Amino acid sequence: MAIKGRTAFRIGIVVIALSVLGWKHFHPQTNAAPDGAPTASALAQAPSAPVKPQTWTLGSLTLTPCELGQPNSGLSTAAWCAPFEVPENRDDPNSRKIHLKLAVIRSSAQVASKDMLVMLAGGPGQAATESWPGVSGALSPLVQHRHVVLLDQRGTGGSNPLTCKDEGEGTEGGSEDIDLSAESQKRETERCLKQLEGKADPRYYTTTIAAQDLEDVRKALGSPTFDLVGVSYGTRMAQQYAMRYPAAVRSLVLDGVVPNELVLGQDFAPDLEDALKAQFAQCAAVEACRKRYGDPYQTLYQLRDALRANPHKVSFRDPQNYQSVQRTLSEYSLASVVRMFAYSPLTAALLPLSIDAAAHGDVGPLLGQAKLLSGDLSDTMNGGMQLAVICSEDADLLVPREEDAHTILGTRMVDTLRNSCAVWPKGTRPADFHQPLKTDTPVLLFSGQFDPVTPPRYGEQVAKNLPNSRHLVLTGQGHNVINAGCAPQLVKHFIEDLNPKALDAACLERLQPTPTFIDFNGATP
Repeated sequence: MAIKGRTAFRIGIVVIALSVLGWKHFHPQTNAAPDGAPTASALAQAPSAPVKPQTWTLGSLTLTPCELGQPNSGLSTAAWCAPFEVPENRDDPNSRKIHLKLAVIRSSAQVASKDMLVMLAGGPGQAATESWPGVSGALSPLVQHRHVVLLDQRGTGGSNPLTCKDEGEGTEGGSEDIDLSAESQKRETERCLKQLEGKADPRYYTTTIAAQDLEDVRKALGSPTFDLVGVSYGTRMAQQYAMRYPAAVRSLVLDGVVPNELVLGQDFAPDLEDALKAQFAQCAAVEACRKRYGDPYQTLYQLRDALRANPHKVSFRDPQNYQSVQRTLSEYSLASVVRMFAYSPLTAALLPLSIDAAAHGDVGPLLGQAKLLSGDLSDTMNGGMQLAVICSEDADLLVPREEDAHTILGTRMVDTLRNSCAVWPKGTRPADFHQPLKTDTPVLLFSGQFDPVTPPRYGEQVAKNLPNSRHLVLTGQGHNVINAGCAPQLVKHFIEDLNPKALDAACLERLQPTPTFIDFNGATP
């Protein structure tokens, strides 16, 4: 079977993405009330009165009012923006200049704190200005006294994005054949690179170079110290920046922790397997759920084996417009959908029900919910930037493992990355890139108990080298948990007091796993 243009390059996005589901779909967005003109941080839910042109000087930058739009949404965030230019190749001052999208969410305080919050987005491939609404609710108490810096990492959002248009653009909803052959993946990667010619050299879109961009921004802002809030891949960015510019960092909050030592992609298959077993165990522990579904883990593998033997086209109703949609359902698409569900306790609670329905011929609940979760990933996750990062920093260390071959995810992650990175140009990886961060800087780490991509053991691994840190594991939660329960209050106290070990985290004990749905009415039979 052969992957057509649109599916070939996107399959890497679906499987590689570390946090797209965490922010876009599972976290509430809290709006802060405006405090007079555009000095407030708020999501605009209704048109506001025009604001007279103003400027705001920070360091050497002159910022002007702007609105940060969200993909697939009419909502926007009031902010202050300034153009920021950097050389693409930092070793050649005469190289092409690229423009980075820089925005500041202005504090409502008359005199803001000297330190500034910096939100580092996940992926790799997400843009900070687009991801901000997903974390703004958790950080809004801090915005009362601190400005927030949002810099779209080079290659994402408004910072010279490494965007490749797919063949068949606009044919979403039609049927597609699936081919994961090495030749097809390499061919699609080459086609993507062809589109970037004259616009970008992917060798210069790595985490290390992006950290240099952020340091240039800090100096231009007047050299404040930074409170870094990293989300998923953003936790790697935070650690790399703190390693190279330790005096610039006042504190770190790491949510969904990616250790520097981790080879991105290597452990996705076993991590998902562990999360699924733990989530399904919640069903086995409840009589009504156990009676209704038996062993969901076994049913999942039976469905996988059936699709491996007979991948086929299926039709279902799009839950957004109720139009008939046709897809090829295979073991590969099943694995991607199951992984999407596993990210959040809310959707994980639907997984046994959806698997059971699909096993009995009704794919609507599984694929319909997956469409709601993923949306159009090309609007929120930049696949070219993903490859620029992973091919330079991790791909040469990826090793297919025989023990992963029979898992739901299998070795597709490693195979796909190795095939694509055989073609993709590679940047330089510093010799100490995969060394652990060791610092006395205050650090607060968050993990979700059932996280399928950055499990709690990753947070433990990073915390052991951080003597002034605290690692909190949130019961029953999935990937990215900074909005869950009282976590926002803990973040506020931590950044204000810089004493992680003294935090009273007892309020997190109120968090519990989401009960598994027995039917579409909920968990109660």
